[in-house]
Amino acid sequence: MIKRILKWIFLLILIGGFIWFEIAYWTSSNDCDHKVAPSNPIKAAIYCDYGLTNLRIENIEKPVPTDDQVLVKVRAVSVNPYDWHFVEGSPKVIRLLGAGLRKPKDTRLGVDFAGVVETVGKNVTQFKAGDEVFGGRGGAFSEYVTPRANRAIAIKPANVSFEEAASINIAGLTALQGVRDKGKVQAGQKVLINGASGGVGTFAVQIAKSFGADVTGVCSGRNVELVKSLGADRVIDYTKEDYTNAGQKYDVILDNVANHSLSENRKVLTPNGKYVLIGGGNANQQGWIGMLGKPLKALVMKPFVSQQMGMMMAEMKQSDLQYFADQMQSGKLKPVIDRTYKLDQIKEAIAYVEEGHARGKVIVTVD
Repeated sequence: MIKRILKWIFLLILIGGFIWFEIAYWTSSNDCDHKVAPSNPIKAAIYCDYGLTNLRIENIEKPVPTDDQVLVKVRAVSVNPYDWHFVEGSPKVIRLLGAGLRKPKDTRLGVDFAGVVETVGKNVTQFKAGDEVFGGRGGAFSEYVTPRANRAIAIKPANVSFEEAASINIAGLTALQGVRDKGKVQAGQKVLINGASGGVGTFAVQIAKSFGADVTGVCSGRNVELVKSLGADRVIDYTKEDYTNAGQKYDVILDNVANHSLSENRKVLTPNGKYVLIGGGNANQQGWIGMLGKPLKALVMKPFVSQQMGMMMAEMKQSDLQYFADQMQSGKLKPVIDRTYKLDQIKEAIAYVEEGHARGKVIVTVD
């Protein structure tokens, strides 16, 4: 009798879940069908449906800062894998987690920006009109953004270009927090950075070296000299050598590529080493959950291994942006920029990053 009741309960839950999904899917929408012609138009990147082909530049209403915000005239924006994940709705689990099942809920795109403060809210004292700033704010592929003054925004050093400053937010903070907070890198430790020539990797190599680590970078042959120039003690060309079979042990592995299994990475970690998964995989590794399967496996393995293994997402911190401002101003850290596009070339810029072969950062300039 109990088994029959449990069976019916399970069946009802299954049916209820299916009905909920169908309703949620077909009612998933956005404001694209209810647009009003803007009275004070600015240009911004908009995608009303998933897929890069649906991304376009449109006129939207110029934002007005609240009492705690600043209005920034955008000069440059950085492209991140984050952007193509959302414009493609990939892996599909992000649609279930709030991005929108059938259509994207938020039709704006971009996060990293650099520009000039135009006006400030009445409660803002840290910034003033004319300040050159950089940071992070959703919808950054636009002529204007309105970040909160006490969040992800900092003064841009005078010796740093807008393009360089725009490259910092997601990639830089991910590298810093991966090395410092998650990896807890100490002087003298052996650190391997898989994907050392990418956006996060180029920052991570420099930061790990500044912490006194012995750094090994992994990249393709064409990027070996670049990674060496950033301070790496040794560089592995993955087209010629597999770092998981090289016999070297590492205290920390920062993995931006996720092209080896957890067990393969474990065998080249020291007994108390740390594996930090940063990359979300390339466009061919997405499906329903993408790279989320690895941290789930790591969670299952945790009670049985001495090594620490997990995934990290960067947290926007004003203090960490200030760290980069100081490091760039003193010349101790240099962003690497691969290509620069115009705002109306946004599709090409994201498509290039989606290919997974960018050297450092890709920037979109906003006139």
